[in-house]
Amino acid sequence: MNTTPSQQNPLPQQQPPTIRKLIVEVIEAKDLLPKDGQGSASAYVVADFDGQRRRTCTKFRDLNPVWNEALDFLVSDPDNMDFEELEIEVYNDKRYCNATGTAKKNHFLGRVKLYGTQFARRGNEGLVYFPLEKKSVFSWIRGEIGLRIYYFDEIVEEAPPQQQQQPPPEDVPPEKPKSPPRVMIVEEGGRIFEVPAPIEGHPHPIPEVVHSVPPVVVIEESPPNVVHYHAEPTPVPEMAGPPTEAVHNFPVPEVRKMETRRAVGGERVRILRKPNGEYSPKVISGKFAGETTTERIHPYDLVEPMQYLFIRIVKARSLAPSESPYVKLRTSNHFVKSKPAIHRPGEPPDSLEWYQVFALGHNRPESNSATLEISVWDLPTEQFLGGVCFDLSDVPVRDPPDSPLAPQWYRLEGGEGGQNSGRISGEIQLSIWIGTQADDAFPEAWSSDAPFVSHTRSKVYQSPKLWYLRVTVMEAQDLHIAPNLPPLTAPEIRVKAQLGFQSLRTRRGSMKNHSASFHWNEDIIFVAGEPLEDSLIILVEDRTTKDAMLLGHILVPVSSIEQRFDERYVASKWFALEGGGGGGEGGCGGPPCSGGAYCGRIHLRLCLEGGYHVLDEAAHVCSDFRPTAKQLWKPAIGILELGILGARGLLPMKTKSGGKGSTDAYCVAKYGKKWVRTRTITDSFDPRWNEQYTWQVYDPCTVLTVGVFDNWRMFADASDGEKPDYRIGKMRIRVSTLESNKVYTNSYPLLVLHRTGLKKMGEIEVAVRFACPSLLPETCAAYGQPLLPKMHYLRPLGVAQQEALRGAATRMVAAWLGRSEPPLGPEVVRYMLDADSHTWSMRKSKANWFRIVAVLAWLVGLAKWLDGIRRWRNPITTVLVHILYLVLVWYPDLIVPTGFLYVFLIGVWYYRFRPKIPAGMDTRLSQAEAVDPDELDEEFDTIPSSKPPDIIRVRYDRLRILAARVQTVLGDFATQGERVQALVSWRDPRATKLFIGVCLAITIILYVVPPKMVAVALGFYYLRHPMFRDPMPPASLNFFRRLPSLSDRLM
Repeated sequence: MNTTPSQQNPLPQQQPPTIRKLIVEVIEAKDLLPKDGQGSASAYVVADFDGQRRRTCTKFRDLNPVWNEALDFLVSDPDNMDFEELEIEVYNDKRYCNATGTAKKNHFLGRVKLYGTQFARRGNEGLVYFPLEKKSVFSWIRGEIGLRIYYFDEIVEEAPPQQQQQPPPEDVPPEKPKSPPRVMIVEEGGRIFEVPAPIEGHPHPIPEVVHSVPPVVVIEESPPNVVHYHAEPTPVPEMAGPPTEAVHNFPVPEVRKMETRRAVGGERVRILRKPNGEYSPKVISGKFAGETTTERIHPYDLVEPMQYLFIRIVKARSLAPSESPYVKLRTSNHFVKSKPAIHRPGEPPDSLEWYQVFALGHNRPESNSATLEISVWDLPTEQFLGGVCFDLSDVPVRDPPDSPLAPQWYRLEGGEGGQNSGRISGEIQLSIWIGTQADDAFPEAWSSDAPFVSHTRSKVYQSPKLWYLRVTVMEAQDLHIAPNLPPLTAPEIRVKAQLGFQSLRTRRGSMKNHSASFHWNEDIIFVAGEPLEDSLIILVEDRTTKDAMLLGHILVPVSSIEQRFDERYVASKWFALEGGGGGGEGGCGGPPCSGGAYCGRIHLRLCLEGGYHVLDEAAHVCSDFRPTAKQLWKPAIGILELGILGARGLLPMKTKSGGKGSTDAYCVAKYGKKWVRTRTITDSFDPRWNEQYTWQVYDPCTVLTVGVFDNWRMFADASDGEKPDYRIGKMRIRVSTLESNKVYTNSYPLLVLHRTGLKKMGEIEVAVRFACPSLLPETCAAYGQPLLPKMHYLRPLGVAQQEALRGAATRMVAAWLGRSEPPLGPEVVRYMLDADSHTWSMRKSKANWFRIVAVLAWLVGLAKWLDGIRRWRNPITTVLVHILYLVLVWYPDLIVPTGFLYVFLIGVWYYRFRPKIPAGMDTRLSQAEAVDPDELDEEFDTIPSSKPPDIIRVRYDRLRILAARVQTVLGDFATQGERVQALVSWRDPRATKLFIGVCLAITIILYVVPPKMVAVALGFYYLRHPMFRDPMPPASLNFFRRLPSLSDRLM
């Protein structure tokens, strides 16, 4: 185990102290607003970060100033850098405003606010142009500023720290009680405004003081970056000693910060278990107010705490001679064995190591009389080497964020076959404690409910960082084309581009003035994934004949391609072609291109687009809309917390020996780039996971997807290959439907659509909470922002192109996650990402049709209500409508306010019927309850179809009948529009004469009669009593239906 050595060594090798520096390169500004009174501006930039201020020089009278200056800052707390704010402000220097330079103030030209999450490490930075923002509503600002921001860690020499302990007491004795957590050097009232470059003593204390930061509220502007719950095991294997301590320090302040905000704005909800086995929220109000800061808040407050007995076996010494010793653990309910011990080179022969952690299910009421027996045995001979016994009633209880329990040496007794029970036969180093699933050792521990560690442990995955690679094929010259072409035949030259498994080809190149150059000016877009190790292959082919002939190719490493984050111009390059001469003669009768000969050249523009969001999910269930470039990310607006409680009533998915049904279920949740996987509960139809995870929320209009699968990979043999995991069902929750800081604990059905029909596979129980201030300006402003990054609107991608790129991105994500341990299979990734959401299905077509009908139902209802009013079915209502109509006609300025008032009242009225819980899958909306079996069989058919010709012919005929109905409806819509055009087109001269004559009469009447009288007359005529009505259609409708259309011209 990777975590065990780091936790058992009390004094690991200390890494050299480092300080973090933030570099802000101010490159240029564009299109600034003139503020000097002479049509120009003399701009300079002021940057403020962590209490430190820097400024650039002033560029005299330039609306597009270029600085190219680097401003450096010290990061006092690198662990909380993501929460720091960098403010860039641009001013017009008052000294150059007029001839005398006596302006009163420096005019404000704009500002940019950035957060630590947008900073890139040195080597990954890029030039980003940020639009200048206003300081207030009445500011008049325009233009943008180009910045390159990055940070790096610098090693500090050991000599200076000896001098760091004297200056602070002299410089800031009164300020230390005020702000010791955040400020290292206090000047001018507790903030660092200017740190001179030559001073070397001040930055050095930073690493020392960071460790003494109190773990209470240090962030005031944005939600925490992440709540480091111990169920996220990804960082654990890579951690050494010091990072392990950091994991224990930070969850408390972040959770406390979140809970404090929730207590102020509403209530705190804790999940408790009822005797009947169901879960429901219990409200505890006012418990976590500001004064109760001494009480520890449990980080797993959405799930039920599960007690485990943790045993960490570290090493042994002075054992009897043996070949491969192992450890047996025995309690009243469990019996497990460890892996064989290993011998580290350089250690004594009798010193053996295990570094293994066990988590055994523990029931506290039964622990009073229970014991734990730990014994060491030799594997080949089964010789007893010694043992030790513990009373479980004396085992300590560890509650995170307590530090890990230090291992201790215990004497092994009764070795040599147990002949002498009091004989000391060696020592074993171990630690024992009782904890919950929140313990940091739980994810990597051998668990009694998930024994296959390599395939059943819980894990956190990250999707790869994906880019769009834009290849603009512009021109090719000096190609060696075969000279023996038929007369008047232009060569068909195409360019083929390949990146990994993706391959695209341009259209036919065009020649100008019969020259040897070919032009395309065509964009080809690929999906590239980090770590950008692939190479782009460009092939120039001659497809004039049946057999394509290669004229040349180039190989471009993707890592060498320039990155851009906006629409800025990227310089094009000429590339020399290599390796042509696929059997054809060279141009002008020359020899074929081979070896190092010149084969021509091609003009390309290559760039990696960081301003797009690479879609790997269906747009309607997307969980993230952030662009690829981290520098363009907005700060998070909240935290999404998910507690996966368990499942109930799962169906058997496999059979074991004896024909017994079994299910080994695990759960996968996906939101944004982060995937989580719970541990696999083996052989259980009612698994209880009780694991809690968190995600940062950048956009509330996103969807969380949770799926349940049956684990087959842990039973796969090397000869059989990997067996795919079977889907049990999934559910989705839209974050925007969740109220702020409210816990939803619900059970959702797990539904799967098979070829035989809809089947319920069980139920999943989850608890979810969106921790976010209810009406924070950032949250409300998110609803007014574009859904996708701006590059999607400046240079949009086609629908078909976007769908092809999504398929490539899904495949790359599946391949990336399949290389993890334990792997997420491609069947799991495709099911979670809805990779087949756009395939043809008669069931989905019916569902979309009924969705349209439901949307238009309110119009139908309004038409029915008006028809009831004009037919006087309720005389009182009709009279009231007459009165309201008179008021609105006489006071037309009340029409718009009255309309919005009605909408407001309708919204208030429907508040009573608002959904109380997040909705899951709707079988009626999906048309899955009574679907035809043949339609389901067609939905699951492959492309191309694998069915017999007779079945395909029947389905094709059915599709033709459906298309004929759609064709008729489209023709009716076209007919109505053509009749409107025929009113003045004189296709029917008599109808046009009548229409324009009536228009003239109406014009005269409206000029003579007051409009209010006309409106009253028309309204009363429309609402007249049925005794004055004619049952036949009105003359106006008859006139319209008689107008000609173009349908009579169709063949």
